[in-house]
Amino acid sequence: MIKHLHIVTPDVPWPADYGGVIDIFYTLKALHGQGVNVHLHCFTQARTGQEELNKYCSSVTYYQRRKRSRSFSLITPLIVNSRVNAALLSNLQKDDYPILLEGIHCSYYVYKGLLKNRKIIVRLFNTEFEYYKQLAKLETNLFKKLYYLHESRLLKKYEQAIANKALILALSKQDVHMYQQLFNAPNVYYLPVFLPYTLAHGKVGKGNYCLYHGNLAVNENEQAAIWLLQHVFSKLSIPFVIAGKNPSKKLEQLAHVHQHTCLVANPSDTDLQDMIAKAQVHVLPSLNNTGIKLKLLNAMCNGRHCVVNKAGVAGSGLEEFCHIAEDALSFQEKIETLFTQPYTEYDNQQRQTLLQTTYNNEVNARELITYLW
Repeated sequence: MIKHLHIVTPDVPWPADYGGVIDIFYTLKALHGQGVNVHLHCFTQARTGQEELNKYCSSVTYYQRRKRSRSFSLITPLIVNSRVNAALLSNLQKDDYPILLEGIHCSYYVYKGLLKNRKIIVRLFNTEFEYYKQLAKLETNLFKKLYYLHESRLLKKYEQAIANKALILALSKQDVHMYQQLFNAPNVYYLPVFLPYTLAHGKVGKGNYCLYHGNLAVNENEQAAIWLLQHVFSKLSIPFVIAGKNPSKKLEQLAHVHQHTCLVANPSDTDLQDMIAKAQVHVLPSLNNTGIKLKLLNAMCNGRHCVVNKAGVAGSGLEEFCHIAEDALSFQEKIETLFTQPYTEYDNQQRQTLLQTTYNNEVNARELITYLW
């Protein structure tokens, strides 16, 4: 029997160059490899249509995301309300194919009960209300802080409702537990993230510096980088590089206070991967414990030693493959030890086992299909 599937995404998933779309694109690719005919529905804002998606999808339809100024609501979270589109509902109602909604961002018509008698899965990126609450804690701009708190309150009510209206697949066991405990979700399961990597490529031997990478426009990532500069590498003489998109002037200035620290703004994907390959230690503390940290998986698959805190690996199953530190002193001690410790072929083999089991795209695509049909 030919399998047809609607997939609705909050953004255009190509190029797969940031965390929010990497899982989506490689989900498409893996399902295509299993013979599924994917009918893709993408919301667009800054991104445009991409020919690459036609290689893996039977059809691709684009919808303009509404502007923030027109989407603010006292009832519906902005990430959802800005993706309400009558044409999308009409297209989904033309047949009875199963529907995979990538993120709660695209779930408005399930919330409203307008897609009854359909097999529907919501793919959970984060426990969004908790993610926004933690963003608010880190935010220094009062207007943004109030916005994050407002969205967190709306998202908590919204997620409570969604948890009982669809089958939920989460990227981390931590989020499965939270949905079960907080929302009494009857059907929520763990399905690991889909990755672009099938092999562990860490270079045997020693690298030249420590590295933190991420989207530096996200306040959580900026705060993590600032914490490392002020509390960890201010006490060490080991070279430290920060790399990522759109850093603030404040971060740029702080990164150059010491001679052994620096910042690389907006590296190309090729340059970033080269930096990841050449680093000796990836230092990736996280200030929230929701979802899965794709930058950590990138570092693990393509780099050498990784030092993280418990929040960075919560619910991921990655604990045994990383070095755990919780405070500035323990980060300093781990970094000093690992900076002189060669990365070995055995380390690579351990990570390869992880890619062949937990993060095996082919196996996980087959499991996803069992939930859909």
